[in-house]
Amino acid sequence: MSAASIHFNFDSQRVLITGGTSGMGEAIAIAFVEAGANVIISGRNRDKADAIIEGLKDAPGSIQFIAADVSDSSECQILVSQAVGILDGLDIVVNSAGVIYHATAEETTDQQWHDTMNVNVNGTFYICRAAIPHMKIDGGCIINIASDAALSGSYHLAAYCASKGAVLQLTRAMAKDHARDNIRIVPICPGDVDTPMLRGEFQDRGLDVEAGLRESAKAVPLNRVCSAEEVAHMVLYASSDSAKFITGYPLVLDGGNRA
Repeated sequence: MSAASIHFNFDSQRVLITGGTSGMGEAIAIAFVEAGANVIISGRNRDKADAIIEGLKDAPGSIQFIAADVSDSSECQILVSQAVGILDGLDIVVNSAGVIYHATAEETTDQQWHDTMNVNVNGTFYICRAAIPHMKIDGGCIINIASDAALSGSYHLAAYCASKGAVLQLTRAMAKDHARDNIRIVPICPGDVDTPMLRGEFQDRGLDVEAGLRESAKAVPLNRVCSAEEVAHMVLYASSDSAKFITGYPLVLDGGNRA
């Protein structure tokens, strides 16, 4: 399903997406560009970015890449400043960069813990802190990709659950702080999403990818995992005027797990 088929028009909207070169971030970037937005994607893999940009050369919107490490506060500040300069402002920011380690607390190393917090929590905070002053000018929307792991515990994901819980609470707090600035800040909480990160997790656990997807689907009433495109559609909805009275409250894509 293309972005056009869900009837969202983002002509000339100025969008910054972190983690935009893979998985959910890539799908979100494609959806925005196909809906007419002017998009900056950020990540650490220029080759992947170049392939995405080439694939969208005939799309209604535009897309450019800025390399950045979101775990570094100064790089986040520079990224936002560069995006504002290129786009002449910011209307929408999507924090999609993330990492995951499949481990209990006992198994989680210091490096894994700090990496998870630095990317998932600190990166989200740094980007939001840098973007909010610019977005106060015209208002706008920030989408933070959290997880259903922010809503309840998950096995063997101690650091990830902690980080996404922090993202959710950070988003709720910022939504209250900046509602009067006409900035909506929305957390989106997907369950398992079929992305390279999830497939890599299966491989790390010694599972065949298809077997891993079937295993994940068993716990889902709709009997499948979410697609990255479905997350992108939710992001476009949450960023649109159709959702202009939504802020702070998590939008959940879990196939019915919490029904």
